[in-house]
Amino acid sequence: MAIAGYDTCPDWAPAFGYIGAASCMILANFGSAWGTWRAGLGVCKMGIDYPKGVIKNIVPIVMAGVLGIYGLIVAVILTQSIRPPANGGVTSYSMFNGYAHMAAGLCCGISCLAAGGTIGVIGDAGVQAFGLKASGGKRAWAEGGDSGDDMGVGGNSEAANADAANKLYVGLLIMLIFSEALALYGLIVALILSQHSYVCEGAE
Repeated sequence: MAIAGYDTCPDWAPAFGYIGAASCMILANFGSAWGTWRAGLGVCKMGIDYPKGVIKNIVPIVMAGVLGIYGLIVAVILTQSIRPPANGGVTSYSMFNGYAHMAAGLCCGISCLAAGGTIGVIGDAGVQAFGLKASGGKRAWAEGGDSGDDMGVGGNSEAANADAANKLYVGLLIMLIFSEALALYGLIVALILSQHSYVCEGAE
């Protein structure tokens, strides 16, 4: 503990904490929107040629949306940790807290931004490749409907295409999981940083 002073607990110290909370929320939402945008485009393109795979390949969009929740959690924690000034106008919120909270916000926000871009690119390419593999290069709109329910001569080839597509889907899920883990790492470190506190007792 230290006596409140201008060097240790200036009145502008909370600005760093609010910068950390705002940057965490903004960057995390940007990463979430980026991933949803890229993956959503891939799902829409894939749905034209292989409509039956739309629901199954919605996973990248869901994983991208979770990134915004990570940013929300850290931003709320940081905002609640910022102390208002005392009656005399002296703040107990130190520069140490401001730097720690800004580092926590940037850590989580930039991690979610990187994860969102990765999920978007992988999801865009992955779901289109899945649809191409599952349909065997056929287009549902050109054939006038879904051909997956036919049990004629093409049944064996369709089964082989589905098996190959499922193997590709497993690889896609693994890549998406490790991409999401990047944001989780940033969230964990941000939560640890947010617990570091140094309060000036003279302002209590």
